[in-house]
Amino acid sequence: MADSAQTDFARKKIFTTGEAAQVCKVSQQTIIRCFDSGRLTGFRVPGSKFRRIPREELIRFMNANDIPLDLLEGEVKRILCVDDDPQIIELFRDLLGGDSRFEVEFCGTGYDAGLLTASFKPHLMLLDYKLPDINGNEVCKRIRSTEDLSSIKVIFISGVIDRAEADSLLTAGADAFLKKPFDIEELMGSIEQLLGIEAHHGNNGSARGG
Repeated sequence: MADSAQTDFARKKIFTTGEAAQVCKVSQQTIIRCFDSGRLTGFRVPGSKFRRIPREELIRFMNANDIPLDLLEGEVKRILCVDDDPQIIELFRDLLGGDSRFEVEFCGTGYDAGLLTASFKPHLMLLDYKLPDINGNEVCKRIRSTEDLSSIKVIFISGVIDRAEADSLLTAGADAFLKKPFDIEELMGSIEQLLGIEAHHGNNGSARGG
């Protein structure tokens, strides 16, 4: 029954105050108070007193109040892979593309990463440090400074920086760093841990890249 409710919430575009309360795990009265005070906006059904809340507004409200989006997002996690090395992208495609737990998008520049981050709204980003047009740390800074995107988990992957630089990336807002060639099990373990999902046992080995 819980899975059915989760699927319904993942697809819904408009929520009643009761549904919003269930998603946020608070009382319906709390949602009504937030609506009436303007902290949570929406509209009233014409000719009635019933309140309705658009999905985008509910997400904004939940992010602003550090409320997990678990029920709203459903079980599938979105991952954006950003790397200009075709071999690394192909590896990510093989590793993640066939995994039913994930919906995956790919790109090779910081510019495209910015566009996809806004439209795809990934839960996690695999981000190469050295991109053709901009360093990955600038992409990360922009994510962290944008309220709607600041909760995205970021894993940096690079073979061209040392440990001190890697530590500075973590300080700047990255959630993890893997040095190329990276171990596939370590990569999957980091993804699963950051997304809070159960591990799948499978691939072994390491992947190389520049």
